Amino acid sequence: MLVWGIFIAVILIFLALDLGVFNRTPHIISTKEATKWTAIWVTISLLFSGVIYWLYSTSIIDNVDNLTPANATLKYITGYLIELSLSIDNIFVIAVIFTSFKIPLKYQHRVLFWGILGAIVFRALMIFFGVILIKKFSFTTYVFGAFLIFTAYRMLVSKDEEFHPKKSFIYRQIRKFVPITSHMNGEHFFVKMRHIKAATPLFIALIIIEFTDILFALDSIPAILAITSDPFLVFTSNIFAILGLRSMYFFLSNMLAKFHYLKYSLIVILTFVGIKLLLAHHYKFPEWFSLTVIAISLSAGVIVSLRSINKNKA
Repeated sequence: MLVWGIFIAVILIFLALDLGVFNRTPHIISTKEATKWTAIWVTISLLFSGVIYWLYSTSIIDNVDNLTPANATLKYITGYLIELSLSIDNIFVIAVIFTSFKIPLKYQHRVLFWGILGAIVFRALMIFFGVILIKKFSFTTYVFGAFLIFTAYRMLVSKDEEFHPKKSFIYRQIRKFVPITSHMNGEHFFVKMRHIKAATPLFIALIIIEFTDILFALDSIPAILAITSDPFLVFTSNIFAILGLRSMYFFLSNMLAKFHYLKYSLIVILTFVGIKLLLAHHYKFPEWFSLTVIAISLSAGVIVSLRSINKNKA
């Protein structure tokens, strides 16, 4: 538990520095700044694989699955890449939510900051119960595997329908319990109007982002559990992917529509990890093979998308 406590404390320090020092004054995140922070978070996340190797080679962490240091490191990197790739759809939805509620660019970072705090709590709970289910009930792997393959199929055949946050179930429920105003009050989530406190668009966007993250986690948590059921590896890879999501949002939000073929990369990844879960009790895929499939799928999606863009320009 000491290792868990230190890791969570370090993450909280990072977040405190983020909001209290680096982004103390609301401002528009430029592409240059977003690129820099995306590179920083990806670098920190990959460097943490060295910490993983050290922890599992010194037996400081509770090694519940008796993993070798090299195997634990590969599982962490594979899990991190899965979570990062599956967050791409989440970025697109966040962009739609911000546009729908007309959230100014300089306040979007604040909403994402508090959204990530909530996401960490919800992901931790889902990971905890997901690991328990897989450990106690072996048939759960079949359920998760079938669910991921179904999700991939649904993604393949479904049409790209627009998401309308103001027509969503969550928005309608919020309106029943909380007065809502369309007026912004700086970076505040609530504003006092006469004798009541009303929620500003910032708060509504935050709540809807939280709930959409939970929905996306229903895919991503089973996906990473196909790689490993070690709770520390699942949690740390998830958290680093979430922490990099904010800067990646500002880096990719304007370019995401151009990478149309990444959708098929996600379909391949979800199908693969679904098959891996279905075969978990009969055949174990080597970690290098899983990592290779994910890396090739993402690379192919990016390359084909870029070629399509260049072809259209020509």
